[in-house]
Amino acid sequence: MTFLQPFLLWGLPLVLVPVIIHLINRLRHKPQPWAAMMFLLQATRASTSHAKLRQWLVLLFRTLAVLALVLFIARPLAGGWLGWTLSPAPDVIIIVLDRSASMESRLAGQTVTKREQAVKLLAEAAREFQDKSHLVLLDSATRIPQQLAKAKSLLEPTLTGPTDTAADLPTLLQLAHNWLVENRAGAAELWLASDLQRSNWLPDDERWKAVTAQLGKLPQGIRVRLLAFDDDREPNTSATLAEVFRRARPDGAELNLALDLARNAPAGSSPARFPLALTLNGVKSQTELDMDGAALRWRHKVDLGAAKGLGWGALELPADANARDNAAYFVFGSDSALRATVVSDQPLLIRNAQLAALSPATRQPAEVLTPAAFAERTGSDATLLIWHAPLPDAAGEKRLRGFIEEGGAVLFLPPGRTDTGKFLGFGWADAQPAPADKPFKVAKWEQQEGPLAKTDEGLSLPLADLDISRRQPITGEPTALASFADGSPLLTRRALGKGQFFFCATVPHDDWSTLGDGPVLVPMLQRLLQTGARRLNQETMVACGELSALDRAKQWTSADGSTGKNIALNAGVYRAGERLLAVNRPSAEDDRTLLEPAAAKKLLGTLPLQLLQERTARNDALQGEIWRIFLIGMLAFLFLEAWIVLPNKKPADPLSASIVRMNAVTSPAE
Repeated sequence: MTFLQPFLLWGLPLVLVPVIIHLINRLRHKPQPWAAMMFLLQATRASTSHAKLRQWLVLLFRTLAVLALVLFIARPLAGGWLGWTLSPAPDVIIIVLDRSASMESRLAGQTVTKREQAVKLLAEAAREFQDKSHLVLLDSATRIPQQLAKAKSLLEPTLTGPTDTAADLPTLLQLAHNWLVENRAGAAELWLASDLQRSNWLPDDERWKAVTAQLGKLPQGIRVRLLAFDDDREPNTSATLAEVFRRARPDGAELNLALDLARNAPAGSSPARFPLALTLNGVKSQTELDMDGAALRWRHKVDLGAAKGLGWGALELPADANARDNAAYFVFGSDSALRATVVSDQPLLIRNAQLAALSPATRQPAEVLTPAAFAERTGSDATLLIWHAPLPDAAGEKRLRGFIEEGGAVLFLPPGRTDTGKFLGFGWADAQPAPADKPFKVAKWEQQEGPLAKTDEGLSLPLADLDISRRQPITGEPTALASFADGSPLLTRRALGKGQFFFCATVPHDDWSTLGDGPVLVPMLQRLLQTGARRLNQETMVACGELSALDRAKQWTSADGSTGKNIALNAGVYRAGERLLAVNRPSAEDDRTLLEPAAAKKLLGTLPLQLLQERTARNDALQGEIWRIFLIGMLAFLFLEAWIVLPNKKPADPLSASIVRMNAVTSPAE
């Protein structure tokens, strides 16, 4: 048993106060022999024995009452499932289980994953309620409530096994509410097990207020017990596919791959060296990687020769703290036609960008459209949009947002005049000219990954040589990829859906900067073309758990011949007839940011909540507060003590009255 306020246990010596008072009273009222009444004492020994027993009981109950008071205010916790089973059994227990890929991380210093420990603890706790309450499992992967006959059903892999999906906690709580309403359940509890990953909890989602209000209005009353695995200390490296496209060459074709690696090793860790396995159409090869930071973008080209048709592959890291983020799968087919579209109301200013964004396949410059012409176009096969005009209105923003969410890339360039518009919270301040003979200089930029990363040969782009005579500062809260010496960002990036959008604070024109000279602009725009190539892979790549209804109806088999895989739950490459589909974990699972327990409590609003934090694989992890037991015990001891010290009924004869008075003299009350 542990305590939330252990320092209050220093009050335990107060238990001795009733004993001390008793001893003082014994000394103060020391009995004196009285010869005239000795015969009465001998005649009433039995009555005196009962009086002493009553005094000892009074002393005992007073001592226990003080002890219960001290333990009550120290807020004790009972370990194991005891802390949960001490409360009355509800009519329904809905077990909401997070089965996202991040739950496959191992607990610190253990071989047990967060999901495995959660399932074990929940099964132990539910076993005490299985004959009294209805058990319902609602997991994040299937999102289908399932009634359980026995608590041990939670241990079945088909119900609670690992997946490569993401979780959506507001949706799960809404589904739990709907089930309670549809089934007219009585008093209910929600047992929620999660690692508090921010991307799964979605704390900025407006649905939280609505769903917690709905749960709070249920007449039967709802309690929430949150089992939080909010520890992420185990060293781990994750792999995410950033780019995959096939490019034609005079002597055949090549496959271009880009893999983003992220490591959460402690600060000051030594550089890591590990093998990376590449599987291409079933043939495996291996290379060694060196990683000396927290992030790395690894680029690789594979000679395909004269091979044509669809192909598939995988990139895999060795096993570490999370086996679900070590692999990335891809499918490739015909040569990817990377194209850019420039939207500008000043086409002469944007000529350099139009030429730098030429298509690698056709060697043609980017198409240029006015904002009005772009609005009239119904579709686009571009992978990159360069927007050089006032920020779009609501209709235009919706269209650009859809383009980005599909995997496309958008680069916003400053219009050069006042623009009060906003795009997803970002906008432009007033343009600023540089002081005479002192252009703005770029002080730092991201060289490990992104459009300004080093070349394949390890050479840095010459951003420090740029002379920027005019800039238009970016407003909002961006992630800066390049910054001026005064800290103002030159290039920013934000992810949205499967794609990204960028803001650049200057224009590649002589009136603005030397960015249009080429050494920086050309590689930057060509990389942005490749970044948007994900938009062309809609038919060959999908996030796990996001399969369309039409695709779910098809019969899929694993391309590598492995059995036991489910396309709806597991990452991999699958085949249905002539079609190949690569399934990877959702990009949101790569965000390792955790929600603070206090923030999780706030999201649940006024719902009664019991938070249980688990960071190691202990058998006594499900600790619950049991202060009510000690409060009730204290009151019971005080009532018993009061009942015992009540005076007896008035004696019926004088002799009995004399005996009572004699007992009062020889054994004084405390």
